[in-house]
This record gives sequence, C-alpha cells and structure tokens, in this order.
Amino acid sequence: MTWLFVIFGILIVLILALMFCVAPGKMTSKASKTAMIFKGLNCAHRGLHTEDQKVPENSIESFVAAKDGNYGIEIDVQLSKDGKVVVFHDDDLKRVCGIDANVNSKNWNELSRIPLFNTDQHIPLLSEVLDIIDDMPVIVELKSAGANNAMLCEETFKLLSEKGKNFCIESFDPRVGAWFKKNAPDVLRGQLSSSPRLFKGISIVFATLLGNLLTNFISRPHFIAYSNSTRPLIARLCYIFKPMKVTWTIIPGHNIEKCERQNDTVIFEYYKPKPRFK
Repeated sequence: MTWLFVIFGILIVLILALMFCVAPGKMTSKASKTAMIFKGLNCAHRGLHTEDQKVPENSIESFVAAKDGNYGIEIDVQLSKDGKVVVFHDDDLKRVCGIDANVNSKNWNELSRIPLFNTDQHIPLLSEVLDIIDDMPVIVELKSAGANNAMLCEETFKLLSEKGKNFCIESFDPRVGAWFKKNAPDVLRGQLSSSPRLFKGISIVFATLLGNLLTNFISRPHFIAYSNSTRPLIARLCYIFKPMKVTWTIIPGHNIEKCERQNDTVIFEYYKPKPRFK
C-alpha cells in the first residue's frame, strides 16, 4: 500500500511538472485586444504568393495581393550581415535565389539586388513591407539568429513599434518569445511548433521538447502556432489552459472547414478562402 502512495505521489509531481512546462502565458489587456484582431482571420503564408512562384513568397507583390484580398499575412524576418531586418524565410539563398550563401553573410545592399525566383521581385526590408501593408494584421515570424537573437528582437520590435499597427510575433526559438516576454510583454507572442517527427536539422532532444511544447516555460506564449499535424499527448496539456490556437500551413486538400472550426487563426497558401471564418 505504501508503494502505491509513493507511485501515486510521483505521478502527481510529474503531471504538475509537465503542466508547469507547457502552460502558456496570461495576456495583458493590450495583447488581448490584439488577439481579437486575429481571431477568425485567414492569414496568407509568406504573402499571397502562387505555387509556381511567379508571384514569389515574401515579396512586395505577394503582400499587395494579400492586402487587396483583405487577408492577414504571415512573414519571416532575419538579419542581414549589416544588421538590417529583411523579409526572407530560408537561412540560405539557394532555393529562392539560386545562390549558395547564407542570408546573414551578405549586406542589405547586396541582398536588395538579388531576384526572387528569377522574377522582378527582390528581398524586401521589414520597414518596406510595413509601409505597404498599412494596418493589415501581420504575423511576424522571427527566425532563430543564435547569438544575434537579441539584436533581431530589438530591431524588429523597434520597427514594429514605429510602423506597425496590428501585429503579433512568433518563433520556433523560445528564446525569442522570452525576449518579448521580458522587454515587450504587451506584444502578442506565439510559440511555433510541430509534431517532433517533422522537425529537420535539429537534435532529437530539442525536437521532442519543442514538439511537446515543453519549452513554453521559457517564453510563456500567448498562442500556440502548431502545424496541421497530430499534437502529442503532452502538448495537448497546454490546451487545458485555453491558449489562442493558430495552425499552419493549410493548403488545398486539407480539411479546411475542420481547421477553421478547431482554430482561432489559420495560416494558408495556394487557395483563396474568405478573409474571415468567425
């Protein structure tokens, strides 16, 4: 009988520890107001780009198209070699620009002259995008910048504060969320994640922690942006606390109605849904 009490006690402690790790953060009143803007909103992934990339992802043309369609948008930001906040997804330029070099190895002056997918579109600055989209809701994903994380967060927040109107931030790197939690708690912040088996280029340990939302204690995110994949059991513990739910990236062939029904915000590409579903 004594052993049963010990085992039961261990289980209780374990569950409490897991709950502590996965629990989201409490929104400030300002963050709550921002959340209301995004609830029920369809957001164009990397802008309203086309599958053949004739309208390239993360291009000015794709953002104008999203604005014309009254969608929200999702964009990716990282730093150039000279510390400019540029809008670009991949760490390197190979897939999008055909150049075997990392984005952070080139100055903005160099990057600005490189075509996207051999079109007349080029890599934009975050400041340029914010000028164009005006008051469109925008989800800004900060790519992990390693030792330069703080600089990326600082520069991005500065630009968003000066030019942005309706924005939130998200990242796979919980240290980004932690920076905003400490330095800009009123900014709506999210934790990006996915099923651990879908992560590439990171260790199995970190993929397991991130995929199960066990890093939430670092940043206490206001929303969880989980891929359209099965949530592990541990990750589902987070939803007991009712965080805002975002899903990505919904494409034709997915159960779109189900995704809209089960989430607060949907990040989509390659189709044109109604701007709002709630």
